[in-house]
Amino acid sequence: METRRRLLVLMTPPTVWLVVLFILPLILMAVFSFRAGSFAPERDQFTFDTYREYFSNPAYLRRLAESGWVALQTSLLSILFAYPLAYFLAFRAGPMRVTLLTILIVPAWTSYLLRILAWKIILGSNGALATFLLSIGVMQEAAPVLLYSPAAVIITLVYSWIPFVTLPIFSALERIDKRLLEAAADLGCAPWEAFLRVTFPLSLPGVIGGFFFVFIPTLGEWVTPALVGGTYRMYGNSIQEQFVRALDWPMGSLMSLVMLAVVLLLTALFSRVGRISDLAGA
Repeated sequence: METRRRLLVLMTPPTVWLVVLFILPLILMAVFSFRAGSFAPERDQFTFDTYREYFSNPAYLRRLAESGWVALQTSLLSILFAYPLAYFLAFRAGPMRVTLLTILIVPAWTSYLLRILAWKIILGSNGALATFLLSIGVMQEAAPVLLYSPAAVIITLVYSWIPFVTLPIFSALERIDKRLLEAAADLGCAPWEAFLRVTFPLSLPGVIGGFFFVFIPTLGEWVTPALVGGTYRMYGNSIQEQFVRALDWPMGSLMSLVMLAVVLLLTALFSRVGRISDLAGA
């Protein structure tokens, strides 16, 4: 009974916090999605008009697919850059690993908005990239390089997320028993073969965790496209415009719920892959 009482005391605050700040807003969005438009005379009536409008307009689903593609590219590129960094920290950094890990995390302590604006300056007409291209003769006059394009959005997002992808991969690599690599070497495995057969499969849970650290927030990203994307818009921008500019809260709520459903579906699929990888690693 004492253990149950302690468990109840520990679990009550986070449960209340989750219900008030996550479950209730989701319920409110679901209720709003069945209302008519904000300016309709019958706005308080129950209707499926918003659902019919959403699924009959391919532009909404196309914007979601495009944002999913950008989120996928950002996630894969972040893993591609973060994995060698995490590998070096886990197997080669030695006593310097904590110092190097701290240096890696320090930029994330600054404002996210400032980091985006820094990339806007770097990619702008008078930025470092344009200046370098002018100095080597590639460009004849100052002009923005990659700015206000999907490429600028992906570059900025990859830079912002690399530290957060490195941490779970580093944690997974650090848990690997080094004796397994020694055994692989004794059995005649080359270093690259030991990496493919031992190191990488055992680090897959960290890779999957890092993937979701990037993919989920990037799918609903709207700040970065608004600042460095120019006219390029992602799904999150469309949701923000429905709530703020169009004042169409039913459509904004429905778009948010659709995005949440996509994320939950992908999470369920990848969590199953993660369990399979754990069995393979064992």
